[in-house]
Amino acid sequence: MSDTGPANPVIPGFHPDPSICRVGDDYYVVCSSFEYFPGVPVFHSRDLVHWTQIGNALDRPSQLRLAADVPSSAGIYAPTLRYHDGRFWLIVTNVSKGGGNLLVTATDPAGPWSDPVRLPGVPGIDPDLAWDEDGTCWCTVAGIAQVRIDPHTGRTYGPPQKLWSGASGAKAPEAPHLYRIGDYWYLLIAVGGTERGHGVAIARGRTPSGPFEPCPANPILTHRSTDHPVQNTGHADLVQAPDGSWWMVLLGVRPGGGTPGWHVLGRETFLAPVTWVDGWPVVGEVALDLPELPWPLVPGPVEEQRDDFDLSELRPLWISVRDRPAEHCTTKERPGWLTLRARGGSLDEPDVVFTGRRQQHLSCRARTLVDPSEGCGGLAVRLDERHHYAIEVSGGEVRVVARVGSLRTVVAAQPVPDGPVVLGLMIGDPPPPHDARTGPDAISFGVEQPDGTLSVLATLDGRYLSTEVAGGFTGRVIGMYAAAGTVHFDWFDYEPISR
Repeated sequence: MSDTGPANPVIPGFHPDPSICRVGDDYYVVCSSFEYFPGVPVFHSRDLVHWTQIGNALDRPSQLRLAADVPSSAGIYAPTLRYHDGRFWLIVTNVSKGGGNLLVTATDPAGPWSDPVRLPGVPGIDPDLAWDEDGTCWCTVAGIAQVRIDPHTGRTYGPPQKLWSGASGAKAPEAPHLYRIGDYWYLLIAVGGTERGHGVAIARGRTPSGPFEPCPANPILTHRSTDHPVQNTGHADLVQAPDGSWWMVLLGVRPGGGTPGWHVLGRETFLAPVTWVDGWPVVGEVALDLPELPWPLVPGPVEEQRDDFDLSELRPLWISVRDRPAEHCTTKERPGWLTLRARGGSLDEPDVVFTGRRQQHLSCRARTLVDPSEGCGGLAVRLDERHHYAIEVSGGEVRVVARVGSLRTVVAAQPVPDGPVVLGLMIGDPPPPHDARTGPDAISFGVEQPDGTLSVLATLDGRYLSTEVAGGFTGRVIGMYAAAGTVHFDWFDYEPISR
């Protein structure tokens, strides 16, 4: 929330590829999760503005197995969430070897969700679901192609048929969503790739399989070649608000710093108003401050900044890299503590034992109380195996470690007394002077003193933990890890400073 009213992004941080559905007065959104487990975060709202994570759709190994050799930014891509015949349906792509498209269902979107129905006859990524008046289920995928399916069994009927993929030669036609609105079927797609050229286009036809007539105003949304603070806008989905108006959820990024601009939180979920003119949707501004809304706002529960790990299971916001075996990550071994037992040797390893939460604010603080008496571990900001910063403690020494591409170095080190220690980090504006080369932010690591002040060991340039440097589709995740032995964490505190 801003000081003056509802704010964008409505789901900040690494929450890309939003898909939305409405059931009565309730709204639900799901997002991509890539190499992280559990997969596909599920959010609930009563007003389209305040969103609370209620679970993860793929939260057990029978639904999602990501091997250690699954690259970062692979894994789970672009779900679609729909409600039909009294049940929630979620279709998604696992791009890993042996994955493919799969479908899970639930009567309660908070879970449990079913084990997946495999869809070997559905090619590609970004699958969508739509049912026509006869109950026939149509699955449309990036490309843009469509095939009729039986969602209960995964059976397909005939080969996929090409539909409409935007303007001739358009890059990356993907993220299709098909809707019956009034007299037409509308096919909404993303075009231009998910970088600065991203956009949204739409076409309509009389049947779910077309033929489709493109909107004369395509793309109906793009921020390419503008100085708008929200860039890479696309991968959208449509929904009606409580007052009957139409709105769009979409992904976008907030680049910072000089040239070329670096986004560090990943692709986030934004909300934009939609009006209809001559049977076509017209998208309003993707504003950082949303307009005054003509329906009551219904704030959800306030997210607790501090997790004392007093519950037997981790809260839904916590994610791990590729898997989370109980023997390596548990709150049950030492009550009131999170215990991590190392497997890989460091954050450089694909099987590192890491549990974190998405960075959701451009400026924030994070702290944790670590007992390193049985191992080595600490507090990290992770983008992938080759791009991360960390402060770790073992053997009476605390170290700040930086990994950027092929380079790994200990930036600073100092002795600390034996016993538990509070490690902290702060993310904020970069130091002056500022010019065209200035990065988006700075990340400081240190040890908290008894009076609560952070004794900073090192401050690092945040640009190297950005998508523009590292590549890929994810955003920063801040969390705890074990590099050797067993490490216990009494609590973790995340404090937003600015949105």
